[in-house]
Amino acid sequence: QGQLVESGGGSVQTGGSLRLSCVVSGYTSSFYFLGWFRQAPSKEREGVATISSGDVTKYADFVQGRFTISQDNAKNTLYLQMNDLKPEDSAMYYCAARTEMNPSRVPMESRLNVDKYDSWGQGTQVTVSS
Repeated sequence: QGQLVESGGGSVQTGGSLRLSCVVSGYTSSFYFLGWFRQAPSKEREGVATISSGDVTKYADFVQGRFTISQDNAKNTLYLQMNDLKPEDSAMYYCAARTEMNPSRVPMESRLNVDKYDSWGQGTQVTVSS
């Protein structure tokens, strides 16, 4: 398992933007999923977006085209560009990783499953005010 360190959270007003970053180190697998998840107070952690080692992405329905996940392999960094933020997006955002021998065979609907990820960062707080 590797180490994941998030940054980029903060406080913005409704309609604002933030870009989250996650530096991944010590993760040697060539086949994997990286993902962004979030957890608001008193709510369960939920998947936001994932990207495979083959750059195939999957977004939660509530993203609705507002967020973009990407990765820079040269920098070992995962990103989440968040635009048109809403108060309901306020949460602690976590990046996570999982090894997968054959990412293309994993059903799209299961790629945001929290339980499948085994390496997690400490989180970065996003607060959106109305």
